[in-house]
Amino acid sequence: MNIKIIAEPSQVPQRKHPTDAGADLIASENVTILPAEWQLVGTGVCAAIPVGFAGFVHSRSGLAALHGVSVLTGVGVIDSDYRGEIKVNLHNSGMSPVEIKKGDRIAQLVVQRVERPGFVAVRQLSSTERGCGGHGSTGIRNVEADTGN
Repeated sequence: MNIKIIAEPSQVPQRKHPTDAGADLIASENVTILPAEWQLVGTGVCAAIPVGFAGFVHSRSGLAALHGVSVLTGVGVIDSDYRGEIKVNLHNSGMSPVEIKKGDRIAQLVVQRVERPGFVAVRQLSSTERGCGGHGSTGIRNVEADTGN
């Protein structure tokens, strides 16, 4: 996949281990993220993601575990026709300011094949065993039911 470097000290996204799904994106600027705030942080790279694929920008688990910093939207999506700089919207959910320095690993880029089915409005959907069972319907115990309250 073609990568264009537009700022230093940026580099082509790198995987630390041969079996890693995500490649590290690094910060191309110094920023301070205050508690409960977010910053759009440049990576200094642009990518030509192939048609039929999309880039997904994920949080780095170490940054989240050590400092409470994660990707604000959960996952950022990069479409195959986007050619601008990849920027990462980082959120600090911790209690202290976090300093991001040029060259720090700030996120992971995962490139995946995506299906693009069409959408059709219908009056009724096919039925399944699960049906409308949503959040927690397949595994979270009902504590009140278990305790008899």
